[in-house]
Amino acid sequence: MSITDRKYDFAVIVPMANESMDFDSFISKLKKALDFIGSGKVYLIVDKVSKDNTLALCEQLSEEDKRFKTIWAPENKNVVDAYIRGYKEATPYHDIIIEMDAGMSHDPTALPMFLRVLNEGNECVFGSRFINGGSIWQSSFKRRFLSKSGTLLSNLLLGSRLKDMTSGYQGFHASVVRKLLCYDLLSTGHFYQTEVRYLMRKYRYIEVPIHYRAPSPNVSFKSIINSLSVLIHYFIQRILFRSKSL
Repeated sequence: MSITDRKYDFAVIVPMANESMDFDSFISKLKKALDFIGSGKVYLIVDKVSKDNTLALCEQLSEEDKRFKTIWAPENKNVVDAYIRGYKEATPYHDIIIEMDAGMSHDPTALPMFLRVLNEGNECVFGSRFINGGSIWQSSFKRRFLSKSGTLLSNLLLGSRLKDMTSGYQGFHASVVRKLLCYDLLSTGHFYQTEVRYLMRKYRYIEVPIHYRAPSPNVSFKSIINSLSVLIHYFIQRILFRSKSL
């Protein structure tokens, strides 16, 4: 059965912050992907980090196209809160949850691939830039270095085996997300994706190639410090034979 022959009950979680420059191009590609699939709901999570008119653009879109729902979350303290808020909004109503970044970092045309592999017996699917067919472009040397070194270091210290431990394009069955929502994550920044992939290592998962574009600002020093502290925390747990998983 092809992807156009069935309806998938799925949601896409997209944190939105200062997206006015790429808003139209990103939403246009996302709409085309939803049209091709024939189903889908998109939750746009906006918080106080956004200083431009992103909220207004999202609200207008939600009025015009009911496949898009805008969530105003001023209580969010970081990007992890945005993802979690999206999960909480979507999980009660959808079987599959996919998270992705806006700003054209993640390509919406990959959504059918994510859905296909999640309906082939996999509980999790992780986008990877570092397997055959994947790529990373328009990204600074620092971002590429942090992504690759972060993956190598995480696999070394945590015993994980993924080719890409730091990508944020990923999807799950709702049953997996519900368990994640019961867990107190330690990450407050970019290490969130690594933490999630480590915690989900015992589920049935697969990596799929993605093309990643990184026009966003460099990773902050605060985020790097948080990443290292969380990594060391799980490493210590691992060597003490108290390795965490969901």
